[in-house]
Parts: sequence; structure tokens; C-alpha cells
Amino acid sequence: MRQAVMTAPGVIAYRELPKPEPGSGELLLKIMRIGVCGSDIHVNHGLHPYTKYPVVQGHEVSGRVERLGPGTRGFAVGDRVTFMPQVYCGTCLPCRTGRYNICDSLKVMGFQTTGAASEYFAVAADKCLKFPESLSFEAGAMIEPLAVAVHALGRLGDLSGTRLVVYGAGPIGNLVAQSALGLGAAEVIATDTSDYRLSLASSCGVRHVVNPKNEDMDAAILKLYGPDRADAALECVGVEATMTQAILSARKGSAIVVVGVFGALPKVDLGLVQDRELSLVGTLMYRREDYERAIALVAEGKVKLDPLMSAHFPFDRYKEAYDFIDANRERSMKVFIDVS
Repeated sequence: MRQAVMTAPGVIAYRELPKPEPGSGELLLKIMRIGVCGSDIHVNHGLHPYTKYPVVQGHEVSGRVERLGPGTRGFAVGDRVTFMPQVYCGTCLPCRTGRYNICDSLKVMGFQTTGAASEYFAVAADKCLKFPESLSFEAGAMIEPLAVAVHALGRLGDLSGTRLVVYGAGPIGNLVAQSALGLGAAEVIATDTSDYRLSLASSCGVRHVVNPKNEDMDAAILKLYGPDRADAALECVGVEATMTQAILSARKGSAIVVVGVFGALPKVDLGLVQDRELSLVGTLMYRREDYERAIALVAEGKVKLDPLMSAHFPFDRYKEAYDFIDANRERSMKVFIDVS
């Protein structure tokens, strides 16, 4: 089988390897689609602080079960599956208390250990989840980023009847906004400086969109939500400006979930955080229940994925996918590698 290896930033080579044999409790997957995410792009540019080269990427993945390893139960050949790419110890305090997504020695396939950028991939069955035949392989590969959104929203608890602000309408921000509505939020405001991304959010059912280049953010929140403002905000960009705006516009006593990945250390007004008794809430990755809920949201039609699907590239043109994203930053939402 062929495997794609990033040997250095921006350099992808292919090598031939034997098809893996699934071990006890494992599945052998025929890989169908790989989604490219922002963290992959950082690796492509040599900017990911926790990834060394060579590295085999691929963590947003869908495939079909090719073979079951000895003792594997609950799956059948031909099942459509995706998998959770976390590798955790199982013995540290977070793992022992069910919070393996923040394991003390967490590794992620495609970054600190081998990802699925190959024609076949053997993976532990307990990391895999089936998705229905009604979902495309593209949708299956997008369950991972959708689970990121679901987990972030779960940090706020019950969303029923809430009013939220989502800063950023890129792939994760869009999925956060859609998922919030699907999970019971009454209203969501999505903000972005890209009219294209805001139009996508609107087409996905987000009624309130604001471009802060054209409209004062604080005034927009007051106009749409009144003096009680939003119940919570989610920062999905990872830059100082949006975090600052989130703090400035937050209602006293409310929460801000930090979803975006910050490349540069932001300066934030902690005095204002203290004075307004705000809660800054971290979120990292997901757990199995987030994947299950993400699959259900798509299967039930509460989250639309098709509008976010930007382009496809065959497996032997992997590098072109990165070049396309670099050349089309604003309009690239989700780009796929078609492995099979």
C-alpha cells in the first residue's frame, strides 16, 4: 500500500508498505477521505510547535472496515467508520476520571504519532464509531471537527433557550454555531470579517451574522439581544482582537469558551474579567459522547455539512491541497484528500 509522509515542511513523499495486519481488538480500515484542518496547515508550514518530521498526517478520516482483528466485536466488514485520533495513557488522573481528552501524556495521530494518510490503516476498534450509510464519506471525515464544536458547547452545559455569540465563522466557528442551534440554543450571532463565510453561515441556518468591519460588535449585540446581551460567547479564531472583543462585549457573570488555537500569546484585560466576574473556559478536542452526538446531529439534519465542502484532491496530489488552501484562504472551508 502507499503512504504519504511529510518529510519536511511542505514536502510530501510516498512510500510503499505492506498492508497492515489488524491486531487483537483492532480494525483494518480502507481509508476513503481525509479532511485537511488548520493544524495540518501549520504542520505544512513548519509552524506546529508539537510536531516533528517526518510525520504521517491524517486525523479527520472516514473509511470502510476491511478486516476485523482477533477478538474484535461490534463491527462488520463494509461498515462506514470514523475514529477518534487521540492516544492517551489511561492511568493519569484525567484519564482515570473520564477526561482522557486532556490526558497528561496526550498524543494525536497525524501529529505526535502516525496518522491515517495511507491506503489502509489499522486502529483500535474502541476508538472507532460507525456512521450510517446515509452519510457520505466526506461527512464521515467531518465528524472529527464537528465533535470539537460539540465538546466546546458542552463546556457550557444545557443550551436550551440560550443566546450565544460565536466569534469566527470559519470551519470550526460555523460548526459551533450550527451545533449550538441543533443542541437547543434559541439564537446565535456569528461574526467574521469575511462576508463569504458569513453568507455560508446564513445558508446553514444561522440567522444573525455580523461583520465587525462594517458594524460595531457591541452595538450589534445590544440591537439583537437587548441589554441582557448574550448568555455566553465562544471564541473560535484564536487571535487577540476577537478575544478582546469577546471580553468587552460579555455580559457580567457570563462565560467565554476559548475554542480557537492561539499562535501568538494574546494580551487580555484580566482586570475586566475579574471586575465582571467572567469565566474563561478552556476546551480541548472531544470524548466519545461528543462524536456520538456529532453523528446524530448530521444524521438528523440539524447540522449541514455540504455547504462547507470546498474541494477534493486525489491522494497522489496531496501537496496540491495545501497549495489550494494557501491560495484560497477565505473560501477554503473543508478540503478533502480522496484516498480511495
